[in-house]
Amino acid sequence: PGTMGQRLSPLVIKCKAAVAWEPKKPFSIEEVEVAPPKAHEVRIKILASGICRSDEHVMSGSFTQPFPIILGHEAAGVVESVGEGVTCVKPGDKVIPLFTPQCGECSSCISPKGNLCVNNDLSASGLMMDGTTRFTCKGKPIHHFVSTSTFTEYTVVHETAVVKIDAAAPLEKVCLIGCGFSTGYGAAINTAKVERGSTCVIFGLGGVGLSVVMGCKVAGASRIIGVDINKDKFAKAKELGATECINPQDFKKPIEEVLNELTGSCVDYSFEVIGRTDTMTAALESCHTNYGTSIIVGVPPSASQITFNPMTLFTGRTWKGSVFGGMYMRSNFCGFVKVTDSWNKFFKFGCQK
Repeated sequence: PGTMGQRLSPLVIKCKAAVAWEPKKPFSIEEVEVAPPKAHEVRIKILASGICRSDEHVMSGSFTQPFPIILGHEAAGVVESVGEGVTCVKPGDKVIPLFTPQCGECSSCISPKGNLCVNNDLSASGLMMDGTTRFTCKGKPIHHFVSTSTFTEYTVVHETAVVKIDAAAPLEKVCLIGCGFSTGYGAAINTAKVERGSTCVIFGLGGVGLSVVMGCKVAGASRIIGVDINKDKFAKAKELGATECINPQDFKKPIEEVLNELTGSCVDYSFEVIGRTDTMTAALESCHTNYGTSIIVGVPPSASQITFNPMTLFTGRTWKGSVFGGMYMRSNFCGFVKVTDSWNKFFKFGCQK
């Protein structure tokens, strides 16, 4: 507290950050200045951050974003300070920054049909809601990444892009909930709404794909097929719920034909968790001709286009996209992060050295 009972404004923080100055070049560890949070903003000390394929897409130039930029969006940390009007969190709270904010007022936030708040920054402005940045390096403004920017010791987010979590939650593990786990698990539970006894196929068995596997298992799917060209991933996929795994390189025919023969054309749900247009169409064509549903989870390159036979959909298939697993994080996430005896087992795939 300051004099006369007034609260002094937080100061600029100087800290280390991994700055991406331009595409296709290595990160540069720099000292950056992180401005104080403005009204309805929160400054977070980042204590754990995962690396997502979407971050790599930006570095490779396949996912267009403004440079220079501080990437990262899968993290957990502790609130350092808050701006005027913030009541949802306070300094010292453990939190997860959210790359899909929830304002609670727009058409998406008040609808049970979608979770992509109109205040998201997936359109790549790289700025806070007031059109400015909180990052400076060497006198130059640095862009934010999808409302989060977690490859830094401190970041600033809008209050709609942060959620408080259990005080005892291990941050090095729950950071995965900031993207990977929620995106995959939610795609099965919220977007596809997998039913008990159904057959599912997952294209791509990385961290997000494995989370889809877990979601399908929790939903009660009786057959969960993993598809990946890396056989080293099969053992972990089966441990987490996959009933079988196949490698497309072991067959001379298209993988959708292999799956149709393997299941008798009865794949109820397919999930593309890679971000390739060829596997997106293969996932769609592997679904049941009449009532199969295919979910696009992987992020495609910005300039990519997709071509397919419209008869694939005409006969009844459904093709859907899923952002952040359809999660409404701020409204129903508080009870999601709990410390239980099974926590380490549940998340151990993301914590191995």
